[in-house]
Amino acid sequence: MEQPHTFIIGAGIIGLTQAWILSLAGDRVTVVDREEPGRGASFGNAGHFATEQVFPLADPALLPQVPAMLMDPLGPFRIRGGYCLKALPWLMRFVANMTPARRRHNQAAITALNRRAMEDWQGVLAECGQSQWLQQQGSLLVYEQTAIAEQQRQARTFAEAGVICDWLDAAQLHQLEPGLSSTLSGALWFPETGHTLDPYGVCRGLMQTLLQRGVRFERGQVTAVTPEAAITLADGRQFQADRLVVAAGAWSAALAAQLGYRVPLEAERGYHLMLTQHSGLRRPVSSAERKFIITPMAAGTRLAGTVEFAGRDAPMNPRRADILLHQGKALLPQLNVRQGQGERWMGCRPSLPDSLPVIGGCHHRRCFFSFGHQHLGLTQAATSARLLGQLMAGQATDLDLSPYAIHRF
Repeated sequence: MEQPHTFIIGAGIIGLTQAWILSLAGDRVTVVDREEPGRGASFGNAGHFATEQVFPLADPALLPQVPAMLMDPLGPFRIRGGYCLKALPWLMRFVANMTPARRRHNQAAITALNRRAMEDWQGVLAECGQSQWLQQQGSLLVYEQTAIAEQQRQARTFAEAGVICDWLDAAQLHQLEPGLSSTLSGALWFPETGHTLDPYGVCRGLMQTLLQRGVRFERGQVTAVTPEAAITLADGRQFQADRLVVAAGAWSAALAAQLGYRVPLEAERGYHLMLTQHSGLRRPVSSAERKFIITPMAAGTRLAGTVEFAGRDAPMNPRRADILLHQGKALLPQLNVRQGQGERWMGCRPSLPDSLPVIGGCHHRRCFFSFGHQHLGLTQAATSARLLGQLMAGQATDLDLSPYAIHRF
């Protein structure tokens, strides 16, 4: 009996890991994307396997901070002029997820995915001969002005949530990372997290191995899908698959709508500035106050972060990337880079207001979904692929997938 032909829309880290799991199960797999594999949001992310990030983004503590963030030209949060009304429905759903009950539910669902993330990634990368991309040196969340008592309280909050975490005083922090600014007063140390030296390299390595296994790649923009797993591209090409997986990141909502599902997916835009200078850091360092991250990479130092609401297709604002250099120098005084230097980049995080992805099937038996992983696409990709692979194989899934179902909206 011929194995099923599965068509995956999206060649980012979510789609590629799904292709790997399904090819191992014996599927004939075709991956399609409007860009080359890994060139979307997966290219420019911070490279941090952020298993410590178990708290939903919809936090009531954010509300009093928003006005100051919006007024601060160096701030981490921005809504581009003219986009406020378009973003309002999503933002209202976001606020609705700040209730204690919703936060408990969403945190449990995030934690369930993150708990297996490193183990699943170790398995995927070992199976496809790409283990060199995973570094396990932990990560740091550093503080400048935050009171010591508050730092220690936050450490306890992480520990109570099941995250392995230690509070470090300034001396301990600088012993671990001596290149960091002397103005830092403490840090949270997450020893069980990891990072990659090249997020794009992970995607390229996966794609190379997939091609060797006979997985096909088609370059083109998908304009139409049907419940019968028929696919039409912008250039008129048509394909008929046995099964269809929508893993198109910020472009997934329009495809889900064609299958009868209205999903409140927002393109939450993030920026990075890639510097050729190496930082000397051994692990990712996030700033609690400045809301950005520094990651050591093979090609230099990546400064990443910020949140911008401006729509999926609006041009990038270079100043949002340049802001990161100011922030980076505050934490790493030895950065010898002038304003305007470095490679600027912008990408769209596929974000849902409850901070949970969509993983699972639907009432069309041939159609499946894996998108909306917001800030945790790299972190959760291998676990999402394993779970959806189990579901598609007719097996019992290791986790209850109902919190991630598309019909929750």
